[in-house]
Order: sequence, then C-alpha cells, then structure tokens
Amino acid sequence: MRNLYFQRSLPIRKGLRFSINGFASSMTSNLFSPFSCRSITFRNRIGVAPMCQYSSVDGLPNAWHMVHLGSRAVGGAGLVLFEAAAVCADGRISSGDLGLWNQGQAEALRPIAEFVHGQGAVAGIQLAHAGRKGSTQVPWIGRAEVSIAEGGWETMAPSALRFNPEYPLPREMTRSDIDQAMDHFIASARLARSAGFQVIELHMGHGYLVHEFLSPLSNRREDDYGGSFENRIRFAVEIAAAVRAEWPEELPLFARLSATDWVEGGWDVQQSIELAKALRIAGVDLIDCSSGSIVPGSRGPQAPGFQVPLAAAIRTGAGIPTAAVGLITQARQAEEILVQEQADLVLLARQLLVDPYWPLRAQAELDGMASQWPIQYERAVNPNAKR
Repeated sequence: MRNLYFQRSLPIRKGLRFSINGFASSMTSNLFSPFSCRSITFRNRIGVAPMCQYSSVDGLPNAWHMVHLGSRAVGGAGLVLFEAAAVCADGRISSGDLGLWNQGQAEALRPIAEFVHGQGAVAGIQLAHAGRKGSTQVPWIGRAEVSIAEGGWETMAPSALRFNPEYPLPREMTRSDIDQAMDHFIASARLARSAGFQVIELHMGHGYLVHEFLSPLSNRREDDYGGSFENRIRFAVEIAAAVRAEWPEELPLFARLSATDWVEGGWDVQQSIELAKALRIAGVDLIDCSSGSIVPGSRGPQAPGFQVPLAAAIRTGAGIPTAAVGLITQARQAEEILVQEQADLVLLARQLLVDPYWPLRAQAELDGMASQWPIQYERAVNPNAKR
C-alpha cells in the first residue's frame, strides 16, 4: 500500500512543447539543451542544489521531503539533488538532518527518488559528514551546541578546534576515526544505489568534515593528513576513489567544493584547481563550485553570480565539467553562464524555494515555449487539450 500513490502517478508527456499561447517552437537555448555524463542524460542543465530542510527524525525523510523534492521535479529541473544526507548518526549537523546510514532510510528515500525519476528528472543525493559543525540546533532555533545530555553527540574533526565559541569542541580524529569515516561514505554510497539514486555528490565544502581537512584554517595535523597540500587533500581524494569503486561505473559522481575560503591563508582557487585534477583522476565527473563557511564570516561577496568565476576557473584549469551555484535568479543570467562556457550545469537553491516552476518559466522566456509540463497540467498550457 505504501507505494500505491507513486505507482499511479503519471509521467510527464515526452516531447510536449507549448508556448504560453499554445504555438510550438523549435528554438533551444543552451540552458535547455541536454547534458550527458557517463550513461546519464539530463534533460536540461538546471539542477536543484542540495538544501537542508532540517525536518527529519532519526534521519528519515517524510511527506515534507516528498512534496518539497517532488515539486521541483514537476517544475522542470533536469537534476534534483536531495539534501545532504549524513553518512552516520554522529555526522549530522542537527537532529533534524536527513541520513543515509541504514537500510530503513534507503527504503524511505526510494519512493521519493522514483517519483523524481517518473517526472523526467534525475535524482541525486549529497553524502556528507558535518565534522566540527555537528551536534547543533536546527537553524530556526539557533546554532548553538546541543550537549550530549540534551540529545547531542560527540563531534570530531581533523584538529581540536571549535568552529566558533557556541559550537562544540571536537576531538581530534585518530587514524582509526579517519578509516571509519571513509567506511561510512562507502556504505552510504551502497545504500544510495539501493534507494535508486543515479548521482552521488560528495560534500567537500561549507566547513564540514572533508573541507576541514582541506583548509589550513581548520587542519593543524602533523601526520599524513595535515600540513602540506598533498597531505591535506589526502582524505578527500581517498573518499572519492573509495566511493567511485563502490558506485556503479556507469553512474556519475560529483563533488561539491568550497573553492575558496575568502580568507587570507586559507583554502583558495588554485588549490581547488589542483584538487579537482586529483578528483578527476579518482573518478569524479563534475565539480559543484560553492565557497566559504570554514570559519565565521567566510562567505564572500553576496552578489548575483558571485561564485560563477570559481566554476569557470576550475573548469578551465582542471579540465573537468563544473556546476555554477549561488544567487543565480534570472533565466538570461543562467543562459549567459553556459554561453560563456563558465560552467556545464547551473544549480539553483533559494530561487527554486520561492518558485519551484522556475525552469518552465525560464524556458518560456528563453525559447518562447515551455516543455516537460506534466500531462495532468496540460490543459493549463495547451488550449486544445481535453478538459
């Protein structure tokens, strides 16, 4: 009975292309051209960026996630990246985080992924470990530490350094901890496949565990995982290679980087280019280019498209496809990113929160028509449709 609704959901009408007034058009923008990666072809170059909803209990998705993620697939995006899923219970940011560390979570995610696929989009999931930024409140309450007595957990990081005075003090990871964290990523990749996902994105940015190893602002280790650039990237490259070995060869593997810390002496674009080269060799297919958040105040200039130059630099410097993300709100802005060959995909976050149908509106603006409308909505866009 659990899957009855999803089995009865009708797919999009393939090839349905209507303008606002019902006249078809053959024009195709770059934004609405297909993008192929390994065996997967995305119907367009718009992706839903992973956005934590902090609405899970014990890591399980629920009706909110179905409606939230499903509506973005109905809205015309080519890729729907589910929010960061913690690879272990102690890898969560908060108790409300989504998780993918057990089969029950995979089973609960499967019908949502199936629905996304049924609407013509590709379902992907971001795998993450919060590191020193874990065991905190959900954001609409605050961001202070949640103690173990209050239901929190011990956090760990490359070095015993707090993110800020309100966050937990992490313990420095041992080599055994590093190996176990890697095993968690591998196990989560296996669960992601059983849940029906076609893309994995490894979260290596925003001040979470992998980023903490990369940045000299958070990594003060003196062993093989700290100090030199080669040592600081070791954890990231090993995780990528291990997940690639577990993940089917025909399916894409992405990585999200904070391409710069925006802080002198921190992680920067040139290091990201060199890391991207190593990740490409390890089997990563695309770099999702974000930035900042390793220390308080390290967010960069919050201006339209402020991270696009980062995607362009990594794309050119490392010879790997990239996704641009960050304050991309206008159709022609997104189109220009692709025309200028600054990125291969455009990911939207906040704009898709306020307008899940942005892709369809953007296509009507750029191409004079909108395609991929669900058959259930056909009568709204085709005046000749049966009502």
